[in-house]
Amino acid sequence: MKRILLSAALAASSLAPLACDLEKAGNQLAAEHVMVGTLLSTPQVDVSASALAGYDAGTFGGPDGGADVISLPAQTAAVVFFGTRSGENSQPSGVAGATVTLQPLSGQATSLTEDGSGSYSRTSVGDEELVYQSGATYQFIAAQGGTRYVGQVDDAPVKEAITAFHPPEGFLRIDARTALTFDRVAVPDGQDRTLGFVTVVPLSADGEKGEPTYSNMPQTPIQFLQLVGLPGPYREARVTIPGEAFPQSNQTYLIIFQAVRMGGAESDNLFLGSALLAGTAEVGVVRTR
Repeated sequence: MKRILLSAALAASSLAPLACDLEKAGNQLAAEHVMVGTLLSTPQVDVSASALAGYDAGTFGGPDGGADVISLPAQTAAVVFFGTRSGENSQPSGVAGATVTLQPLSGQATSLTEDGSGSYSRTSVGDEELVYQSGATYQFIAAQGGTRYVGQVDDAPVKEAITAFHPPEGFLRIDARTALTFDRVAVPDGQDRTLGFVTVVPLSADGEKGEPTYSNMPQTPIQFLQLVGLPGPYREARVTIPGEAFPQSNQTYLIIFQAVRMGGAESDNLFLGSALLAGTAEVGVVRTR
């Protein structure tokens, strides 16, 4: 009898974590609060003045004969939408007045500024507190009325090196309105590839960024929620940027490729479909003919 009771106790203890997980998932599935957020880092980029001016690399030293480099500073940005949902496919409604922070586990919390309509953000421009840490586990935390809602991303990825972005000339040359295809780094067997998002922006002759000509990054909360169910297209080994991303001839463009890991709800009171992303970028420069 003792042996039977001991076996039953061991069986129950082994099932306990599964029962807890199922209970947590059930609570998250029914939760009304939802969170979508990104933590994205872009490194410093040194752009050849030759590329900006349309000259061959190494033949143009700038108008004053100085160094052939214009540096674009590194930047880290955190953006969070915190809201409530009223239906499965409805646009969530933003929650105002929450205290939203971003924190690596065992690290310092960074407060985000309320922008309105449930959006909260902060960038590293003029702010040294917000620093991206590869390998860190990040928690996105919203607090309101004494209640905390927590989302989490594990193992923030390192920069993914894209060989095609670094030809001997220092920048790529393509015809305007022509698609550009590149291959991502291979991943070990049994591991999931990180999500890959592309944004293309034009650069002026003095290195000023214009408005994006192309981006496949989700833009609205509902698009982020849909990403949870359909992440596959962003894990393809080969990426094609459509020709519409490079509309003008004799123009320099910056390709920003974000390698991103996706997390989700951590606390029981946050909707299971919440989408949290953390990643860092590889950058390439394109000059069109």
